[in-house]
Amino acid sequence: MHMKTPKTPIEVVVFDAYGTLFDVYSIGALAEKLYPGQGAALSVLWRDKQIEYTRLISLSDPNPQGSRHYQSFWDITRASLRYALARLSLAHTNANEDALMAQYAQLTAFPENLGVLQALRQRGVATAILSNGSPEMLQSAVHSAGMSALLDAVLSVDSVRQFKTTPTSYQMVQDHLGVSPSHVLFVSSNAWDALGATWFGFNTLWVNRQGLPHEAIGPRPHHMGQDLNEVLRVLG
Repeated sequence: MHMKTPKTPIEVVVFDAYGTLFDVYSIGALAEKLYPGQGAALSVLWRDKQIEYTRLISLSDPNPQGSRHYQSFWDITRASLRYALARLSLAHTNANEDALMAQYAQLTAFPENLGVLQALRQRGVATAILSNGSPEMLQSAVHSAGMSALLDAVLSVDSVRQFKTTPTSYQMVQDHLGVSPSHVLFVSSNAWDALGATWFGFNTLWVNRQGLPHEAIGPRPHHMGQDLNEVLRVLG
């Protein structure tokens, strides 16, 4: 659903990674195979706990130089999996944990991604990722999805030791790419991320893949659509 054209020229499109470019719930098939009848529940609880831990760390010590409690997103993902297994009373084995983590490192990309990134490349629009993911996780996911040549930058909050939605995390875009927030289109499938980016000053597109309601606080994102093709419609 196209809402309105950006008032200032967009110089770079910045994508969130997990949930936006890569389907975090695509791991459900393996989870279901390992834990019959519990795959969907495990995937959802795992994801929710993962995000909860990032917020807990950043809120407990919002130091501009990075939280003392910081752990890499990979370590948080593993800890969240262990919690989810315990919460659902599912058997934990090293083999199952390693299999699920290996699958997480190569999540399925959404089908429209490559076409959208190729179209942006043809238009001469710069592209980047800004993600909570660790550099190694992002490199693996981007490479396995065939996106390496279609992205100008892959930015991990690991370098500032703060997770989104802290202003320091979003500031990475300006610091690394030299572009002001008003010239950025920030794209995320996570409503909380779109809201944080809107507060920061980016033009925002919420990719609402699941048909969820808007957040009940803060401004709405500038644009909303069902998949990444909305990026091309927003840019016109």
